[in-house]
Amino acid sequence: MNRIPSPRVQRGVSLIEVLVAVLIFTIGLIGLGGLMITATRANTTAYVRTQVTFLANNMVDRMRANPVGLWNASYDSAKYPITGNAPACDAANGCKPADVALRDQILWSQQLPAVGTTSISCVKASGFDPTGQYAMRPPYSGTCTMSITWAERGFTGGDDKTTSSNLQSFTWVFEP
Repeated sequence: MNRIPSPRVQRGVSLIEVLVAVLIFTIGLIGLGGLMITATRANTTAYVRTQVTFLANNMVDRMRANPVGLWNASYDSAKYPITGNAPACDAANGCKPADVALRDQILWSQQLPAVGTTSISCVKASGFDPTGQYAMRPPYSGTCTMSITWAERGFTGGDDKTTSSNLQSFTWVFEP
């Protein structure tokens, strides 16, 4: 014979089920909050890396637009960011390739991340002399190495990860 439990026994069971469900839901929300913080940090990191890539491409375009300055190693420097007053290059004041390169370096340096070293070093191909071809915009036929170093924010509010072991670096070997 089957007995049906009395209603008094069932009253406490539904309350315990609700409390367990609320506990599981709360733990899930805490995990979701941590996930959102991690996603925001990853998004910020991706943004900074995208900006560094954009800056690198920007300088390569500047270098390609000034082949004489590139051949004369006017863009080579291990001391970026470069400060100073940019030469006024306009229709009234024509600029030499070295002046254009200095202007490019100063304007580009103003956009670089604040922490870390940045360098550009170009190596010419041996046996090729473009002197007679400057007016025809000769190919560089060499390689350049650009390295940009910056700091990313850490997991705590005051940790900007500025020590040398925590810096991020973007290095690109290219043919302008």
